[in-house]
Amino acid sequence: MDKLGSSTKRALVIGGGIAGIQASLDIADAGYEVLLVEKTPSIGGHMLQYSEVFPTLDCPQCIGTPKMVEVGQHSNIRILAYSEVESVSGTIGDFTVRIRRRATHVDWDRCNGCGLCLQKCPVKVPSEYNCFLPFDNRGAIYIPFAQAVPNKPVIDAQTCRYFKYRRFMEEGEESKKPPECRICEKVCPLGVIDWEQQDEIVEEKVGAIVVAAGFDLMDKGEIGEFAEGRDIINGLEFERILCPSGPTAGVVMRPSDGIEPREVVFISCVGSRDPELGVPYCSRVCCMYLAKQALLYKHAVPDGQAYIFYMDQRTTGKGYEEFVRRAVEEYHVMYLRGRVSKIFRDGDRLRVQGADTLSGRRVDISCDLVVLGMAMMPSAGFKELARKLGIATDEYGFITEIHSKFRPMETSVPGIYVAGTAQGPRDIPDSVAMGSGVASKVLDLFSRDGVGSPL
Repeated sequence: MDKLGSSTKRALVIGGGIAGIQASLDIADAGYEVLLVEKTPSIGGHMLQYSEVFPTLDCPQCIGTPKMVEVGQHSNIRILAYSEVESVSGTIGDFTVRIRRRATHVDWDRCNGCGLCLQKCPVKVPSEYNCFLPFDNRGAIYIPFAQAVPNKPVIDAQTCRYFKYRRFMEEGEESKKPPECRICEKVCPLGVIDWEQQDEIVEEKVGAIVVAAGFDLMDKGEIGEFAEGRDIINGLEFERILCPSGPTAGVVMRPSDGIEPREVVFISCVGSRDPELGVPYCSRVCCMYLAKQALLYKHAVPDGQAYIFYMDQRTTGKGYEEFVRRAVEEYHVMYLRGRVSKIFRDGDRLRVQGADTLSGRRVDISCDLVVLGMAMMPSAGFKELARKLGIATDEYGFITEIHSKFRPMETSVPGIYVAGTAQGPRDIPDSVAMGSGVASKVLDLFSRDGVGSPL
C-alpha cells in the first residue's frame, strides 16, 4: 500500500458495471491499486445483458468483454465479486472500509472453472442474468454467464438440494426428508466445494471511494392499469430475448407460449415522468432503446409490425435523432404520440387501449407482446449503501452532487465520488465518460503530497 503524507494512495470502486470498470482501469493504468467491489458473482453490469447498443448497433459483449478481461488480468486491480460494503469510517485520504465477502461455497483460489459441477447439478431454476424468462434455467451451482469475470461458480444455498437437506435435518420431519445430493462435490476433480464456508469480513484502507452502483428498473407491478401477464415485459427482458447469446439465441418468442409475435407494442415513459408514482424525472434512455428494440425486432421478424407509444422524443445524443428517423423510414415503425390507458388480455392476444393526441383519436391495438420502457431507479440496496457512506441522496434515491454544473462527480463527503447511473439515469457513453472523469478526480487527489495540499 503506497502512502504519501497522510493520504493512502489506493482507491475503492463500488460497482462493476461499465462506469466502475472504466474508472478502475483509468486509476490502475496510472499506477495505483484499485479494489473493485461487485455485489453479484461477476463484473459487467447491465451492459452485458443488452442485445446491441444504440445508435451504432455494436455488440455490447464484443466491446464490454475485453474491458472485463483487462480488469481481471490487471496487476493493480483486485476484484472482490459477490461482496458488499459493510461499513465506512475515516476521512478523505484515510478511509477504513469493511467489506463482506459472501460465501460462495466454492474455493475460488483453487477452482479452475472447468464447469463439471455446472453440467451435473440436477437443480433447475430461472436465471437472474436472463431476467427469469421461462426459456432458460441455471443450476444451484452456477456461473452467471459464459464470459463472467471472475469465471468461477457460486452455490445458491436457497435452491441447493444439500442445503435444503441440512435445513430440513435441523427442523423437519424424517418422513419428508429431501434428497441429500452433493453431486457437485462428487464430480469436482479438485475438491473445491466447501459446504462450511461462511461470509468473511475484510478490512481495507483506501484514500478515495468511487460509487458506481448502477440501476434497476421499476417493478411492472406498480402500474395498476396494466394487467399482469407473461407477455407484458420490460425492456431488459426483451433485450435478453433479442440477444443472439440470450436464452432464445435471438429468436423472438413471446414468453407465454414461445410463438413468434406478429405485432409488438412498445410503450415509453412507463413510470417515468409520472408524479403520481413518485418518479417525475425522465429516464433519458427509453426513447432510444425502444427505437433500437423495434428496429431489431423488425430485423428478426421482417413482416411483423412494431408500434411505439410516446409522450415526446428526447433523442439528444450524437446520431440519436438520425437513428430514430431510420427506424421510422426504413423499418416502418409506427409512432403514436399519446398515453396508454389500459392493457388487458383478449383471448390469446393482448389489447392495448390509448389515445393518439396528434389526431385526437382513440387507439385500440390487438398485439402479441407488449414491451414497457420502465423507469430507471437506483439499484436495490442503494439507499442503505448511501447511509453507510454518509453521502446525501435526492428525493428519488440518486446521489446528490455538490454542484450539478461545476462539480458533478463529487459527493457531500470529500474523497467520495460518483459515476454512472448512481447519480441519475444516463446512457453508456455518458457513463463511460463519467467513469473516466471521476478517475481523473481520484488521480488529482493522489498526486498531492497530502490531503488538502496544492498540486
